Parts: sequence; structure tokens; C-alpha cells
Amino acid sequence: MKNFNIKYLLVAVMMIMATACEDFLDQEVPGKFPEEDFYQNDEDASSAITAVYDMMSAHYYTNWASLYVVKMMLSDESNAGGSNEGDQLGYQNLDDFKIDAQNDKIQDVWKMLYYTIYRANKVINKLPGDTDLQKRIIAEAKALRAMNYFDLVSLWGDVPLVLDDVAPADYTSTERAPVADVYAQIEMDLTEAIAVLPEASAYPAAEKYRVSKGTAQAALGKAHLYQEEWSDAATQLEAVINSNVYSLEHSVQDVFATTGEFGRESIFELSFSPSAEYDWGNFPWGDNPESNIHVQLMGPRADFYTMAPGDSLLGGWGFNVPTQKMYDAFIDAGDVNRRVVSILSDDELIAAGGNWTEPNAWDFEGFFQRKYGSFNNQNGAPVGDLNYGTNWRIIRYADVLLMAAEANYRDGDEAAAQGYLNEVRTRPGTALAAVTPTGAALFDAIVLERQLELAFEGHRYLDLVRWGMAATELGPLGYVDGKHDLMPIPINEVRTAGLTQNNY
Repeated sequence: MKNFNIKYLLVAVMMIMATACEDFLDQEVPGKFPEEDFYQNDEDASSAITAVYDMMSAHYYTNWASLYVVKMMLSDESNAGGSNEGDQLGYQNLDDFKIDAQNDKIQDVWKMLYYTIYRANKVINKLPGDTDLQKRIIAEAKALRAMNYFDLVSLWGDVPLVLDDVAPADYTSTERAPVADVYAQIEMDLTEAIAVLPEASAYPAAEKYRVSKGTAQAALGKAHLYQEEWSDAATQLEAVINSNVYSLEHSVQDVFATTGEFGRESIFELSFSPSAEYDWGNFPWGDNPESNIHVQLMGPRADFYTMAPGDSLLGGWGFNVPTQKMYDAFIDAGDVNRRVVSILSDDELIAAGGNWTEPNAWDFEGFFQRKYGSFNNQNGAPVGDLNYGTNWRIIRYADVLLMAAEANYRDGDEAAAQGYLNEVRTRPGTALAAVTPTGAALFDAIVLERQLELAFEGHRYLDLVRWGMAATELGPLGYVDGKHDLMPIPINEVRTAGLTQNNY
């Protein structure tokens, strides 16, 4: 009898729950806004484009999976670091070229890029574009879509070219588009954006984060450069140079200081803010924070680190640790001023009154990274570890000058190449002598200048691959040509969308 009563009690409860669920599902969801009623006016347009920028900066989005850190792990500038070989295994495996389709960093970066493209597609396809503001915002979205496709095509090669919503029935028939088709779309988006976007100087101070005409021109020049279209690359890059909107800061230190954000050398940045003032109880682990938590991840491992008096480089969690090779490149070039603002040795730390107690820390070769350093600039936030507002510098003027130097060298104008190269080398804060190499020596000088000027900025791996130098420079780290020049397609995309796989 007892079992009989329990049985029917459970049946009754289940029936009540089912009825309650039906009633609940029939209710209008508070705050729900039908998509067909959105994308109608300037206010909607502003909100929609903000969502694109927001997704593009989601370098921590449910997981440690920064596009910047992924690119760094594939270079010879840094080791993964951390506490041991299993700490953030996805980053460790990228660093060691033990890369497979199940790598969580590869999977999440792929998703972040396509999430951003999805949001950009909405802006492009759904806004009526019947006001000047909407036309500009559509142009911003096209430039952002192009920049995300550039990251996809340069890291994965052939990728699905998705320009609108994909119906569920079409998931398995959306194939990888050839590299040439992806670049053609990138060029079309950027060319259309250039015709509409204002110069950066036309934006008010609060909107300096937006893509500008110069951003799109620089991105288009880079796309041409990667396709070895030297003359077209030079044309676009020199349009940025000749606009007179940008100039070099006095030194690299000025570029990467808090005061240098959106400065005269900045062409495009992804912005973060400490204004949320997170603490250990409210930090949005598993979501998308407003702050740049990866800066904390990359600070000197606090277990072993004591800050030098007078310095402001705080302890962190010990990832993205510079290599001896990167340090030696600065030393061998006699590049003192850029070195001290980019990389610090443990001997220098101790000489300055700080300390490092574990020379055998995992992946540690004796150096700390300072360019994206964990500096005490969180504006008094309650827990500084969680509130770095450091922006990623995606495109800066020095990079444009060096790309222009390369494009002109390849196109046969060595005088122009030397001029752009030396403009970077000889700014006051760098204090290096001008050089006048020719032929192959000039190309070697451009390669070295990019290595030193752009150290720890996420350019080195892709540079080495496109120059055909990756096997030589990265081979000792495990790189193999034809295997590691492209990343594997994430396993979920192979299984659910039927995408073909790269060799890995």
C-alpha cells in the first residue's frame, strides 16, 4: 500500500509539473525583443555595432582562449609558462606544437571569430542604412568582419565564408571557401568601408575605439601584403602614412603606457576597462568580463616574484614567459631602449632590489615580459588582479611603416623601403642609427626590425610562416612545414558541419 501511494503521488506531481511548464512556456518572456523589430533606427544601429566590438574583445569568454595569446604561443618570443606542464594545457600544447583538433584554445578562438562575424552580418544585412550614422555603422561592421576573416584565413586557410544567417538545414552544406575567395571578400568589405568611414581624427574622444578609414586602409594593405600583391599593399599603406593622421610616439614605452591608449600611433585597439571593479566574489568567470584578465595571467608568477622598489610591475600567474632567444635578439642588435621596455631579466630585477626565488620555474628562461606588463594601473580597483584595463594594440603606425617598407622592397623601391624602416628605427626614444642596406640585406633588416619593434604583439608567427622562415626559426620548438603553417579545424566543426580537415 505504501508503494502504491508513492507511485500515484509521483504521477500526480509529474502531471502538475507538466501543466505548470506548459503555462510557463505560454507566458511572454519579460524583456524579449523580436529581432524583426530591431535594427530599425540609429539607436538600434549603435547598440548593434557595440555588440560586434564587444564580441571581438571577448578574449576571455567562458575559457582562457585569447587570440593574442594563441598567436604568441606559436612564436619563438615566449614560452607558455604557468605552474607546470598541465597548467592551461591548450596553451602549453600550442607552445610545443602538439596541436590537434581538440585543442580548447583553437576551438574557442574559432568560435569567437565567427560569433563576431555573425553579429557583424546582422548589422550589414538588417540595418536599412537610410541615415548617415547607419551608413557609417554598416561600414564599421564590414571592416570588422573583414578583420575577423583575415585572422581566420591566415590561421586556418580555407574557411567557411558566411555572410548571412545559415539555416539549420544548411549547416552541413556550408563548405570551406578557397583562400582566394575569402581574401576577395575581405578586399571588397574593406574597400566599401574605406569609401564611407571617417578619418580617426573626426571621431570624438569617447569614440576613438571605432574603426576609421585609416584602420580599413591598413587592414587592406596587410591583406594585399599577405597575398604578395606588393604594389597594392604599398598603395594602401602609404594612404595611411600620407593621411598625416598618425605619427610615431617618442618611444615604444609611450605607446604601451596607459596614456598611450588611442594615442597618435594607435590605428586600432580592442579596449578594456577596470570600471567594473571586480572582486573575487563577482568576477564573471565563465562569461565575458569588461577587464583584460589575460594581463594578470601574463604577469610574473607571484609565488616567486618580488617587485623592485620604484617599479610597478605586479605579480601575476606566470604565462607568456619570454625566451632567451628574444632577449638575445635585442642584445645582439644593440637595441637597448626597446629591450628595457619590452623584456626584463631576473638579474636586472634583483639588481634593482626585487627578487625571483625559483630559477627552475616551469618554462622560465630568466625573463619577464613588460610590453603588456601587469603594471599597477587599475585605478584603485578593490582587487587589482581582476581589473586590468589594458587594451590590445591591434594595428599601430609603426607596424604600418614596416609593412610599407616590406611592400616597397618587394616592389623594387629600396629607397622608400629604407626610409620607412629608418623612420621606426631612429625615433628619439629608440635612438638607433639609420641603416642603408640593399638587396637581401635590406629584407633581413626589415625582418629584424619587425622582430624587435613588434616583440610580444602577436605578429611574429604569421610573419615567419608567410616569409617561409618558420621551419628554420620555429623548427627547434617542434614546428613542421605543411603541418603547423595552418591550425587544425576544430573537431566539432568537422563532426557537426562536415568540414574537411587540415593536415596536422
